[in-house]
Amino acid sequence: MTALQLTQGELLLAALLGLVVVLQLWLLVRGRAAARSLREGLGDELAELMEQQLGAQHRELLRDLHDGLGRQTDRIGEHARADRDLLQRGLTAASLQLSRGMQALTQSVDGRLDTLSGQVSQRLDEGFRKTNETFASVMARLATIDEAQKKIDGLTTNVVSLQELLGDKRARGAFGEVQLENLVRNMLPPEAFAFQQVLPNGTRVDCLLTLPPPTGRVAVDAKFPLENYHRMFDSALAESERRAAKQAFRADVRRHVDAIAAKYILPGTTADGAVMFLPAEAVFAELHAWHAEVVAYAQQKRVWIVSPTTLMAVLNTARSVIRDVETRKQIHVIQDALGKLAKDFHRFDERMAALARHIEQASRDVQDVHTSSRKISAHFRRIESVQLDEEDEEAGEGTPAALAAGTVGSGSVGGRD
Repeated sequence: MTALQLTQGELLLAALLGLVVVLQLWLLVRGRAAARSLREGLGDELAELMEQQLGAQHRELLRDLHDGLGRQTDRIGEHARADRDLLQRGLTAASLQLSRGMQALTQSVDGRLDTLSGQVSQRLDEGFRKTNETFASVMARLATIDEAQKKIDGLTTNVVSLQELLGDKRARGAFGEVQLENLVRNMLPPEAFAFQQVLPNGTRVDCLLTLPPPTGRVAVDAKFPLENYHRMFDSALAESERRAAKQAFRADVRRHVDAIAAKYILPGTTADGAVMFLPAEAVFAELHAWHAEVVAYAQQKRVWIVSPTTLMAVLNTARSVIRDVETRKQIHVIQDALGKLAKDFHRFDERMAALARHIEQASRDVQDVHTSSRKISAHFRRIESVQLDEEDEEAGEGTPAALAAGTVGSGSVGGRD
């Protein structure tokens, strides 16, 4: 408000000064015009006289105007000084209040900054801790991944070795025999199988299972054709070559089935069927999924195609049959043991009954003994009471009451005895 008043005073002063200047110019112009008109109409003397009078009036008017303007200027200056003083005091108070507010704001901001600094430090510490934990976890997992990668590399090497192994007929046969031996040894008792058994026709079978009648001895062959099976899925070959490999694979399996039926199914020596063991589950699945006619042909030849999974089920069934037969062989032993157990239990029952009778008799005897004990205790109490009466008689001997009491007491005791 003070700044606004000062600005209005200055504007008023400037307006008055401008008005004075304009008025001076106007009076000057009007005086000169009047002088020229008078000079033309009345003559030079009268014009000069009028010009002198007008000049004097003009000077007087200017002097009055200057005096009024001076007084107005002084008054405006005083107001301006008062406004400046008021403005200065207002500015000083505002500056003081502003400094106090700034100081309070600074303290509040400092407090907030300290609080925020503590929270930020805590959050940073917690973030660093979590980051370190995450980094340690990531490093541990990376180490685990490295170990897994090493194992995968080793497994890749083993797979390549397995492929090389299955690529050779002899190595493939040895692989099948080892897997067959592990399965049979884990499922059957030692007397139920034999490896590399020579049959009466001179052939050697990979495994000969000895099962209870009517099954008898079952031959198991662990060799299988694989070359054309790999060619069936070789993407480097043409489609026609893969189809030819598929036909050759069927022919290989048929020939192998015929060889097993001819060498390992001997009437009177082995069972009327044999087992072709395929150590590769993929080959077994390929046969049953896409070559059902080959499986049917093998069943007609009484050759049962099995994989490790299905062979385990067959061996588990054979083990149950063997266990059942052994149980039947030992049934008479079980019956004898049950007979002896029945006799022993009968004898135990008789002895338990006798013991119960003895315990009952002993209970009755205990009750009788307890009754006798109570009677004896009563006799002792009566005897003690009689002794006290005799002592009283000795103390009061010769009195009629004592003699009467003694006679009654001796008679009662003699009567109880």
